Order: sequence, then structure tokens, then C-alpha cells
Amino acid sequence: MTTTRTARSGIRGRITALRDRRYGNGSGAGSGNGNDAGNGNDAGNGTGSGNRQRDRDRDRGQTAIEFLGMTPFIILIMLVLWECALIGYTFSLAGNAADVGARKGSGAEYGARAACREGAMKDLPDAWADEASVRCGGGSGLYEATVKLKVPVLVPGLFDLDTEITGKAGSPREDQR
Repeated sequence: MTTTRTARSGIRGRITALRDRRYGNGSGAGSGNGNDAGNGNDAGNGTGSGNRQRDRDRDRGQTAIEFLGMTPFIILIMLVLWECALIGYTFSLAGNAADVGARKGSGAEYGARAACREGAMKDLPDAWADEASVRCGGGSGLYEATVKLKVPVLVPGLFDLDTEITGKAGSPREDQR
């Protein structure tokens, strides 16, 4: 006995056969009159694409309603992702500000603390600079700067993180001869 594979075998073939059986089009037993199956009207035995059209009309607007229902969740996810981006950007700003402050402080001949603070605060955006804390100083061979920045909240009142990010950097002192 030999087995032959046809177009109706396999997963796609079974799905097509079930769809044909449900809507009454295609070829094979029980499919009804195949001539009026795809002409877009309800003429004939009541099967064909006319039933499909009624099913589509009944479901019209379903996607819009589902989208409207999901919109608050989509907006909330976008806000959380944006806040995560602000946290990452704060890490970058704190590290860079500490690095610049340490380099300015290590190379200053006089007023190393003032040069360190000015260098650290120079490139900080206003949202971070308002509550920034800069500490400068160090031992004999290394000048260190520590910058603490508060993460700004995108929507105040929705959730307040009250998180501080600390950036630390050091630079070898330059000889002033």
C-alpha cells in the first residue's frame, strides 16, 4: 500500500480544509456549489464569502476597542521605560562630572576645590544641577571628586524614586613647579 501526499495534507492543508468546511467553499465532498463560493454575494446555497463578510461586519471595531483598553498600559510602560533611561543618564552624568571635577582640581595651582566644583557643575543640565552635591579633596598623590545627583522624576506625584546616584573619580596631582 502506498501513501500519497496531497495539498490537503500537513498542517496548512488541515487548516485550509477546516476553513473550507466552515465557510463552505473549495472542492471536495460537502463543500456545496463551488461556483458561487468566491463571488462575494450570498446567492446560491447560503455558503461562500457572504458569511465571511457578515462575520467581519460583526467584528468591526474590535481592534479599536482592544487598543483603547490597552492604551493606559502602553502609556504606563512608556513612562517606566523613560524613567529607566533617566536613571541610566544620571549614572553617566555623575561619572562624567566627577571625572571632570577631579581633572580640574588636580591641575589647579590655587583654589583646587573651587576649580573642582566649577568643573563638575559646568556641564550638568538644570534638572540635575539644582540638587547636585560635589565633594572635592584628596591625599598627597591623588585628587578625588565625588558627585551625588538626584534622579529627576518624569511625572512628579505618579511615583517618586528619591534615588541618588554617586559618581567618584580620581586624578593624579600635577606638579606645580
